[in-house]
Amino acid sequence: MDGDLSEELGFLVRDIGDAGIAEMAGSPALAAAVDQHAAAVRDLLVGPGGSHPSPDALMTYLHDFAEAAFRRGWWPGDARDWEFVRIVTVCWMMRHGAAPPSKNGS
Repeated sequence: MDGDLSEELGFLVRDIGDAGIAEMAGSPALAAAVDQHAAAVRDLLVGPGGSHPSPDALMTYLHDFAEAAFRRGWWPGDARDWEFVRIVTVCWMMRHGAAPPSKNGS
C-alpha cells in the first residue's frame, strides 16, 4: 500500500473497532485487554501519567499502526490477536476519551 491508508483499509479498521467495542460488553477478557492497551497507547503518545491523547494523535497512531500491520501481512481473522485488540483500543479511546472502566470498579 502506498501513500495514505486506503479507503478500504479505513473501512476495515472502522469495522474491526465497531465489532470489538460491541464485543467488549460481553467479554470481560477483551475489556481488560483493551484497558491494558489503552494505558500503553496513552503512555506512548503522551508519556506516563499524561493526559488523554488528542483525537488527532489517536487518528495518526491508528493510521500508522494499521498500515504497518497490513504491510507486514496481518489480516483480521477469528482470533482476537494483539493487533485486533490494539485497533479496538484506539477506536474505543477515540469514541470515549479515556481508558475503559475496569471490571473491578477502580
